[in-house]
Amino acid sequence: MRDIPRVVWVLAAGRFVNAAGSFLFLFLFLYLIGPRHLALDRAGLLSGGLGAGLLLGNFTGGWFGDRYGHRRTLLACSALVGMATMAIPWLPVGALAVVLPLLGYANAASGVSQGALVALAVPAGDRRRSVALSRAAFNAGSVVGPPLGALLSAYSFPVLFVADGVVTLVVRAATARLLPRDAQPVARDYGESGMWRSLRADRGLLRLLPAIVVVDVVYRQLYSTLPVYLRDHGHGVGLYAGLVALNAALILTLELPATMALRRLPALGVIAVGYGLVGFGFGLYSLGAMTGFAVVATAVVTVGEILYKTTATAHVLDAAPPGLVGQYQGLYTGAATSGTLLAPPIGALVYLAEPRLLWPVCAVAAVAAGLLAWRCSRVGPPRARVIGSAPPPSSARIRTLR
Repeated sequence: MRDIPRVVWVLAAGRFVNAAGSFLFLFLFLYLIGPRHLALDRAGLLSGGLGAGLLLGNFTGGWFGDRYGHRRTLLACSALVGMATMAIPWLPVGALAVVLPLLGYANAASGVSQGALVALAVPAGDRRRSVALSRAAFNAGSVVGPPLGALLSAYSFPVLFVADGVVTLVVRAATARLLPRDAQPVARDYGESGMWRSLRADRGLLRLLPAIVVVDVVYRQLYSTLPVYLRDHGHGVGLYAGLVALNAALILTLELPATMALRRLPALGVIAVGYGLVGFGFGLYSLGAMTGFAVVATAVVTVGEILYKTTATAHVLDAAPPGLVGQYQGLYTGAATSGTLLAPPIGALVYLAEPRLLWPVCAVAAVAAGLLAWRCSRVGPPRARVIGSAPPPSSARIRTLR
């Protein structure tokens, strides 16, 4: 780990602090139906606007970093996020309908540029450790953030949002001083068309993307239908909270060592095994709702997550041609978070139709995605890139601070 560039450690530290002080996405809905006294449908629309902006920003926000530099994009979007979050308690509802989607978009775009900076700081083929370090920092911060946010919300929601915004701006100021500056961008085709032409030339990646979406829809049943399933079988919220804590603890404990041990193995093989374990774990839920089964099933799903998430992120970034790393980062992030939008309605429909079918359907879907990922390894290398042969843009030539 000592040879990981300093810039990666800086970004990981910033991600930890941001995760520990990020309360908006957790407490916005409660704030809207509480102190703002909005009806559930209006609060849902406003919260949905934030989520829609986040999803759109994941898919398209990488263009700004590729075009103008990832450091510039990260700093500009972080400033917007910090100031907008601090202003939420004093904005009228009409203004929130406009500000929240923009805030979600800026938040996603800054995250995509942060991921691109982590990727560009190390050579292609050796990015798994850096991605794992970044994920570990985020997960560690996510353990601290929710209870801290609960304490602040009990005291004052305005203080909660102001604290969130201040943390974002403080991290931005520290990042601005420690990250290397973007060089002058090189003129070339940065457009979306360049990314799609590149994708069409990479048949293996095109086949992998649907598998990423399917597995994310399956995985996020942990946060939608699983608590309902446990409740319907007589368990209190304590068991579900314990399963979420188990998931976080296993990731924090095992992800970095597992990444170090497996980083030389073929990426698609590791991804396929991870997807298969996710499917096997969800299949175990169908054996019954007893505490022991739930604990074992969650542990197996988490091991699968540890194997595939870091590896898949690095694999997609390694496939990016020069000048498109940000857009590939956004493409992966969008696909790998699509379950936040798709998982609740799909899982609810299956569960309402026949509760006993949900976990077998999840198991079959994840295993099928694993088989698809394995078959992607048999697809030949991408055809020649068609987006030009100009040298990489500034963000791809980022100086790493040692």
